[in-house]
Amino acid sequence: MYQKPTGMRYQQFLSELHSSHLFDWYLEIGCRTGETFAPCRSKTIAVDPFFRAEQNIIAAKPELHVFQQTSDDFFAGGFLARNGIRLSFSFIDGMHLVEYALRDLINVEANSAPSGVIALHDCCPFSRKMTTRDLNNLPGGPWTGDVWKLLPILRRYRPDLTVTVMNCRPSGLVLLTGLDPSSRVLAENQSDILKEFQELDIEDYGVERFNESFSYTE
Repeated sequence: MYQKPTGMRYQQFLSELHSSHLFDWYLEIGCRTGETFAPCRSKTIAVDPFFRAEQNIIAAKPELHVFQQTSDDFFAGGFLARNGIRLSFSFIDGMHLVEYALRDLINVEANSAPSGVIALHDCCPFSRKMTTRDLNNLPGGPWTGDVWKLLPILRRYRPDLTVTVMNCRPSGLVLLTGLDPSSRVLAENQSDILKEFQELDIEDYGVERFNESFSYTE
């Protein structure tokens, strides 16, 4: 049986976070409307290939840098290194396929401060249908894709990270701390990781096995 998150919505969690915390640099991948980074009061970098912002997304931010491109192109462009930026808090909500999410995670950690935090969205599906990789047959409701695989991947390859799974509706919010920007473990094992996990179905992996690997934090 799947464990459906029952806590506050992830948008509320992020809004309250931005109300109570100022970060040196906040990065968001997969922004679209800008709803989740609009309340941010920190220097902000927003990356999405198709923005549809119809609200004030600048607000109280001292700086806002918007990149209408894929996250792969953004990181390849070297903006962070050129400007000496080390990320304090990053929210990854890009393409919901494990190969994209894994690349985003690798790139974000490499550009983070060791004291930084990375938040991963949609790692806690509550039905098999919402985990599909078939972009031509997406479910009518929430779609998490197969980024749930990041949890067992991190458990095996990066046990040094502290993984906290927040009970945020609709599909969880995973917080990673204890970052090591110098780590090459995920990058060097990326091919083997995807060979094992990319086509793996959650029910073949085992729903109970997945559930037993974490507990929700309120």
